[in-house]
Amino acid sequence: MRPMAIVGPTGTGKSELALDVAERAERLGIDVEIVNADAMQLYRGMDIGTAKLPVQARRGIPHHQLDVLDVTETATVARYQRAAAADVEAIAARGALPVIVGGSMLYIQSLLDDWEFPATDPAVRARWERRLAEVGVGRLHAELARRDPAAAAAILPTDGRRTVRALEVVELTGQPFAASAPRIGAPRWDTVIIGLDCETALLDEKLARRTEAMFDRGLVDEVRGLLREGLRDGVTAPRAVGYAQVIADLDAGGNGDGAREPTFVATRRYVRRQRSWFRRDHRIRWLDPADRADVVAEAVRAWRDVS
Repeated sequence: MRPMAIVGPTGTGKSELALDVAERAERLGIDVEIVNADAMQLYRGMDIGTAKLPVQARRGIPHHQLDVLDVTETATVARYQRAAAADVEAIAARGALPVIVGGSMLYIQSLLDDWEFPATDPAVRARWERRLAEVGVGRLHAELARRDPAAAAAILPTDGRRTVRALEVVELTGQPFAASAPRIGAPRWDTVIIGLDCETALLDEKLARRTEAMFDRGLVDEVRGLLREGLRDGVTAPRAVGYAQVIADLDAGGNGDGAREPTFVATRRYVRRQRSWFRRDHRIRWLDPADRADVVAEAVRAWRDVS
């Protein structure tokens, strides 16, 4: 069963489209199961800030790769790729349609392009992590810029984890970090890739409303509860958009409400990165979510147009 992937920037309605596609496919006699491709929705308890669909809103459609990690655990692309690929193949083996949904760029491409990850060496990794602790992320990122300017340009200067990984790969392979990146080729399993995006001003309005709704629904209380469960001790979870901003506001003596504007700004920044990443992929069939009925029909039509 040929999978469908629904990708694109945050706030464009990917989860809703997936459910609508599932209902349309079921009217055609095809069962559907959804595989999450949002890195932060892997975490149990991170619900409001990730816009995770509650169980009662999933319309009875089975979902996979949701709530599989504690906030103290580290989400990795390699772990996700293995687990999600197993889900996709098991769903297809049952004769159902796997629909992959999310906006985490590396996670999606690693899955659809069957990325082979470069080797890792615990001793080399530990040495670079010690270096990070000694000199800080700014100086370590500058060191990466000297060794591999392209990698440094692609990695945020505040991202210590990816900076360490890039330096590890460069040392182990003797090649630039980009040499280990996934290549865009024929998508795995002949997956049809649907992209959702809309005009920037309209999406900004949606993101502003979405941010306000998250805080009104209790994002700060959600973060407080997760802090009691060890959120601050995690590597990836506390860096999620919204969660990081609330933590920073609480640490500064605020009540968390001051994180509203920084969260909106960080979300817009992330959307720019998503657009830049996904627009490079010539395989994506872009649709405007403005007319939901037309988008559902176009997505199903693209899926049935077997390459």
